[in-house]
Amino acid sequence: MSPSFNSSNSLYDFVVKDGNGVKGIVDSGLLEVPERYIQPLQERINKLDSRTHDAKPIDLSKLNGPEHDQVVDEIVYAAETLGFFQVVNHGVPVELLESLKDAAHTFFSLPPEKKAVYLTGLSPSPKVKYGTSFVPEKEKALEWKDYISMVYSSDEDALQYWPNQCKEVALEYLKLSSKLVRDLVKILIGKLGVNLDDSKIEGLIGMKMVNMNYYPACPNPELTVGVGRHSDMGAITVLLQDGIGGLYVNVEEDDDPEKGEWLEIPPIHGALVINLGDTIQILSNGKYKSAEHRVRTTSTQSRVSVPVFTLPKPTERIVPLPEVVKKDGLAHYREVVFQDYMKNFFGNAHAGKKSLDFARINPT
Repeated sequence: MSPSFNSSNSLYDFVVKDGNGVKGIVDSGLLEVPERYIQPLQERINKLDSRTHDAKPIDLSKLNGPEHDQVVDEIVYAAETLGFFQVVNHGVPVELLESLKDAAHTFFSLPPEKKAVYLTGLSPSPKVKYGTSFVPEKEKALEWKDYISMVYSSDEDALQYWPNQCKEVALEYLKLSSKLVRDLVKILIGKLGVNLDDSKIEGLIGMKMVNMNYYPACPNPELTVGVGRHSDMGAITVLLQDGIGGLYVNVEEDDDPEKGEWLEIPPIHGALVINLGDTIQILSNGKYKSAEHRVRTTSTQSRVSVPVFTLPKPTERIVPLPEVVKKDGLAHYREVVFQDYMKNFFGNAHAGKKSLDFARINPT
């Protein structure tokens, strides 16, 4: 007998407070999406309204040869237009990527009580959090996603507190991805005519976090979203997709996401998805785009994705680079302390790129 979700509160308690997550709803045998997960019409994702992003992945091994400048130009073009691109020969072994997907499925297949030990307030470390949706207490419609989030502070901490099912592979992935991010930040900032020393770059990507996201198969995918429209708040995100797909990115027209077209980023075996966050858009004074993106659910099978988020240290001051402002003639963003930006980001439900208004000098 499946539990009753007649009242919104009983559903919320079961999914959020008790730690059963969306997977708990699906495992209970529910045949249709509960009302609390039904998105307003304008937020639903219609596969037919989008096309596939057909750009070839960028081969990073060519950075070490005669095609270096061409590869740099490809990275910069993607950063200026979509804020999203895929990379191959990125330094993360494909076997590790496969192990990551397996580890994510292993973790989310655990009994609910084994995952619930990582709920906020129960977790053995404030740096490890199991949850569902984005900010359930603020959302009118919940997102069809469960996740485990692991903030890196030291190897010892990670090996002690991260879940046994995934800690070794997640840690290795985070380290290799961080090296990749450092190289990309140097390229992007360098192309703006700015030379940042290593300590400044560390300030911009010094907080690192790996998430494992789980999107259970959904009986009515056309009514829900896995993740709502948003841009990431940090510097650069490195994302592993599995082979199922469902990631959509908005191509802004005239810097207006509302007018944009949605592109599906197809999963490519062995490739990683790179997307720029708000921090890079602010630093570049808007020359580089943080990518507005969202995730569709699927009715056929559950899927996983594994992002590594690289973010500024909480005390870091984020402001357009003076050299860029001088060239542009004016700054489009004010200086923000990153922990304030972060607090605002997590204090609101997903709403496209509205998070950037917190730093805009003239919000739209």
